[in-house]
Amino acid sequence: MALGAAALAPPPARAEEPPANRPNGIESALVTRLAYVITGDAAVDEASRAGLTGLTQMLAARTALEPGEPAGIDPTKDELAFYPLIYWPIAPSRPQPAEAAIRRIDAFMRNGGTVLFDTRDGLVARPGAAPTPEALYLRKMLATLEVPELEPVPPDHVLTKAFYLVDSFPGRFGGGQTWVEALPPAGEGAERRPARAGDGVSPIIITGNDLAAAWAIGRRGEPLYPVVGGDQRQREMAFRGGVNIVMYTLTGNYKADQVHVPALLERLGQ
Repeated sequence: MALGAAALAPPPARAEEPPANRPNGIESALVTRLAYVITGDAAVDEASRAGLTGLTQMLAARTALEPGEPAGIDPTKDELAFYPLIYWPIAPSRPQPAEAAIRRIDAFMRNGGTVLFDTRDGLVARPGAAPTPEALYLRKMLATLEVPELEPVPPDHVLTKAFYLVDSFPGRFGGGQTWVEALPPAGEGAERRPARAGDGVSPIIITGNDLAAAWAIGRRGEPLYPVVGGDQRQREMAFRGGVNIVMYTLTGNYKADQVHVPALLERLGQ
């Protein structure tokens, strides 16, 4: 699905990124930064850059995190370990990524990183209908990976309370579903489910809501793309959802573990 007339315009000219800010530069090792995969589609890549810039500024303004400028990366050759979260917009007009890129993304997820795949088809995708070109592209991309079982984000998932209390993750579109690694069922007698059976963070998040377009800002901080939906607060909720996703990838089980604090304090006091 195209991003609209604004997205079809050529990206504005930008100064060359300083060496320290390039994906394999020293800045990436010393400062927390978000990353996005460069697809080769100029409009999609510019939306990703502007979107992660907007989210980065929101994180700096609303949280204690002071992230560096987002990095555009090529998974085939750039070091991925610098980044806690990689945003991967699906551009079905582009060739499938090379096998080397798939293997490196697989290793990244296995070693604790999270990839946010965005099919950007939330306006046209429908449950039970034929898969969109974006969905088919993503399925083919992930076919050789050991993707965990996925489920729509449950109401009790840490993602819904990592920073803000949210119940959905809208972007430019608000109706698409957001998927994460399925949580195990609560044990018998347990009051709630763990955030995740493993290290606390889902290695994969999938959405179709075109998140970057909702986060995207221009040079003066103005929104670059209109949101599609009747909720006047949709862009604000998109930012809140984005903040939650980033804080979740950085803190893992922290919020879920707070339920145990009273019991731990009681035991320490004995």
